[in-house]
Amino acid sequence: MRRAGRYVTLALVLVCAAAGQSANWRQVGSYDVELMLASPATGPVDMVWFGADGRLYARARSGKTFETTDFEIWLPSAAAVESPPQVEPRTARIPESGAKVIAASFGHIYALGKNLFRSDDGGLTWNNLTAFRTESVIGTGQHSVAVGPNDQIVVANDFGVWRSMDGGLTWAGLNQGLPNLPVKRILATPQGTNGTRVAADNLGTVELAPGAGVWQPVQDNSVAMEASVLRGLSQVVNADVRSFRAAPGYIYFGSSDGRIWVSANGGTPQAGDTNGASGPVEKILVDSAQPRAALAVVGGPRGPHVLRTTNGGLFWDVLDGSTLPNAAVHGVAAEWSSGAVYVAGDKGVFWTRTELDQASTAAPTWTSLNRGLPDAAATDVQLDASGVQVYAALDGYGVYSAIAPHRARNLRLVNSADFSTRPAAPGGLLSVIGGRVNSASGGELNYPVLAAADDASQIQVPFEAAGPNVTLALVTNTGRVQVGMRVLPVSPAIFVTQDGAPMLQDADSGLLLDARNAAKSGARVQIFATGLGKVNPDWPTGMQAPLENPPAVAASIRAFLNGMPIPVTRATLAPGYIGFYQVEVQLPAINNAGVNELYITAGGVESNRVPIVIEQ
Repeated sequence: MRRAGRYVTLALVLVCAAAGQSANWRQVGSYDVELMLASPATGPVDMVWFGADGRLYARARSGKTFETTDFEIWLPSAAAVESPPQVEPRTARIPESGAKVIAASFGHIYALGKNLFRSDDGGLTWNNLTAFRTESVIGTGQHSVAVGPNDQIVVANDFGVWRSMDGGLTWAGLNQGLPNLPVKRILATPQGTNGTRVAADNLGTVELAPGAGVWQPVQDNSVAMEASVLRGLSQVVNADVRSFRAAPGYIYFGSSDGRIWVSANGGTPQAGDTNGASGPVEKILVDSAQPRAALAVVGGPRGPHVLRTTNGGLFWDVLDGSTLPNAAVHGVAAEWSSGAVYVAGDKGVFWTRTELDQASTAAPTWTSLNRGLPDAAATDVQLDASGVQVYAALDGYGVYSAIAPHRARNLRLVNSADFSTRPAAPGGLLSVIGGRVNSASGGELNYPVLAAADDASQIQVPFEAAGPNVTLALVTNTGRVQVGMRVLPVSPAIFVTQDGAPMLQDADSGLLLDARNAAKSGARVQIFATGLGKVNPDWPTGMQAPLENPPAVAASIRAFLNGMPIPVTRATLAPGYIGFYQVEVQLPAINNAGVNELYITAGGVESNRVPIVIEQ
């Protein structure tokens, strides 16, 4: 009975994850990056010092000052706090070229360079406090050192804040709670086995793997390739080109002084009328279906900041209106079909709905999305592949995500497992993003509403449903809406969280598997999925599967680990669930340690591919 109760609880959690989400922002990952130092690192910190009450202060490269009393929770300093002057004494010598020497208490002298050094004899001899072999265990670029109560040493460097409680023998980072992750661009949102990928100043390209909490550096040539293209375009027009975007037959690129050129069908670039824009053109978007339509956002203190063209860049309309703050804008995202536009700038994140493929004189009304976000400049914004979630990068605070608010006016039907637009299947679960659904029907069948909120609802496809095309009639609070969808006999999808972490469970312990709780070689793993189709014996739509002897999936189910088939021990409706299936697989006795790729097939149709962490 204890196992059965746990199944029911997990079912409720999954339903809420898919259908009960609000527009509230949530943080994606942490503020720190795993760089194989003494602890995870973060962005550059220029100064650290202790207050008279033992409080520790840190001034980030951005100029923001934070304070902590417990060395875990950092808060913005409530008042302007000045750091004490650093005395640079004369020394007999310095331990490395270019090192900065600082006097401390009790006759100690510290030298800040690639490593941190200490001398107790006026600089005649130096003790390296941070080196292990040829590397610094806390990263390079030491900028400031502070000695606090109990002789603790705190250092600020290019990779955050670090503390030693034993005179420099061992070090630990204080970066986990320090909001100093300098994300500048969102390169990719979670999809398949890939996580959220961003470009961060001083840290390069980092990725938050599905289910992980700490960012990891990854190899990504896209940023370097883009920089190379920008240099080439700069030479072509003899200007400082900051951004570009290519679409079929068109290349748009913008400069640091507000000019935007367009090359159509390989022709000579022509600069259009950008309506007085004078700041750097930070980002350009182009409608791939109609490349004569494009958006551009402009930084700098003076407007205009949001531009639109519908004639291939000959003329750019200003979309700022009176409701968008007159401040630099750095990022833009759009869904061309619905006219939804999101911008990220020094005053935060805003969105509007406007005409994108034709000129309009009406000024759009912008709505602030800053409620629930830290008070910080937004550096980029991105929509996921299905246009369901919006992601925002905040200077120092990393990445946040929320259900995209334009869905409230434009319902989107997606698979509940992975928010994709894959076809439905009998018995499977669908989420209606953007509104509360009171009832649903299609093809003279009732589609039970399992959960409903103002921004999302979840329905089950009847086991009797047949396709290939069905018109679904939804009764909402604002009226009746018809949505077309495809229905196939099977359309498998493994459940994933918003971060892309799969819903996997150890069959013996009942524990959920993730990056912190890895699967074991030879273990039995249960996969939670939907869209596996009809079952034997038949089961009523809208009813929880029985806890004992749940109906078996009728379709042939196979599972693959890194492309190789692995045994499927059973495939049934998940006990205590509605619309959920459970596929149990046996992992091989020998596996590649670390992240592996897992997917299933139903009747030969592949599911989404998800990561599974396995340890020997």
